[in-house]
Amino acid sequence: MRIGVTMPSPCHHVVPRCFAWIALAIGVTAMAMPRLHAQMPTRAEVEEAKKTPLPTDPATVMAVVGQGRVLLGELKPRVDAQLSRMLAQASGEVPEDELHYVKLRMTRSLLVQTIQSRMLREAFLLEQVGTAAADKRREAEATMAAKARQMFYETELPGLMKKANVDSKAELDDLLRKEGSSLAFRQREFMDQMLGSLYIRSKVNKDPAVSLSEIVRYYQEHQSKYEHKARARWEQLTVMFSNHPTRDAAMKAITEMGREALYGGNMQAVAKAKSEEPFASSGGLHDWTNQGSLVSAILDQQIFSLPTGKMSEIIEDTDAYHIIRVLEREDAGVTPVGELQDDISDILRQQKIRADQEEVMVEVRQRVPVWSFYPDDFPEAKPLLQVSARPALQR
Repeated sequence: MRIGVTMPSPCHHVVPRCFAWIALAIGVTAMAMPRLHAQMPTRAEVEEAKKTPLPTDPATVMAVVGQGRVLLGELKPRVDAQLSRMLAQASGEVPEDELHYVKLRMTRSLLVQTIQSRMLREAFLLEQVGTAAADKRREAEATMAAKARQMFYETELPGLMKKANVDSKAELDDLLRKEGSSLAFRQREFMDQMLGSLYIRSKVNKDPAVSLSEIVRYYQEHQSKYEHKARARWEQLTVMFSNHPTRDAAMKAITEMGREALYGGNMQAVAKAKSEEPFASSGGLHDWTNQGSLVSAILDQQIFSLPTGKMSEIIEDTDAYHIIRVLEREDAGVTPVGELQDDISDILRQQKIRADQEEVMVEVRQRVPVWSFYPDDFPEAKPLLQVSARPALQR
């Protein structure tokens, strides 16, 4: 699903100015919510956004995850704080339609993240208590909350205070509230993440076995990835024609350089002192370079044909004289599988871990029902009919 945004007519001729701040919001939400695309909205999307409601009452239930609820009041302060920072960077007044688009996008993105976190938390609790009675579940949840709270104060809180450069929890809470969060919220978030992480770790093998046959099969299927061109590294002395009155003068300069390097035995020292090419300050040393990548065809031909370790004769190019010495050269070919075994094993291990994680998430989605205000944003979510957590008014 793509959500749109309504653009007012003044933006028709100044899209870059009006949309500049939206790009930042798109970047913030795109990674967290794959179904929302990270590109500037089209006019069709602009109009479509008008049809998508965005609640304003903090008591609005945005999702039901298992036996828990996600309220707009948990999302809105963070959205508003982020939006406020973005608006501070906008030049001029931002049209209401743009605000609606960005608030909608950010709210939905944050809702997706929150649903996933709560799902894993619910899955962990189900793993611990199964179909036990409600009081047993509450007891288990309270025990987990106490442990998570202790871990939060022992491991997470000191880092938060140091990063915020504050000395007390009250100061930290004030700063967090300015960002749309709070100490209590961060503690709840820490618990959700911790329980979710424990659940994932209990289900996913962090060090799956990788067989030699799997490594060979991957190597054969991706062999082109391991092909390499011929390459070489060399030292170079250069005299540019443009730096000398005549070709003869340039020839005399390169000859003297070559003689000094040959009998002095240190080509790089001569290059640093006298060479006239861009790499002179590095001693004329050219690191590994693929065949065919040089602008000079004659240098490319010489580098990949001369014997290694020996100074060349003077090479005349279109705009300079050169002397080179090839230090090392490797022929084109394919890196053997033996040299790549560890790297390929790591790739396959990570693939297996990701595949296991995806299977776990499929299992969690089947185990923990989800109802969402925006059901299209989350796989297998059902439409949410109840939209407010406020008790009905007594008549």
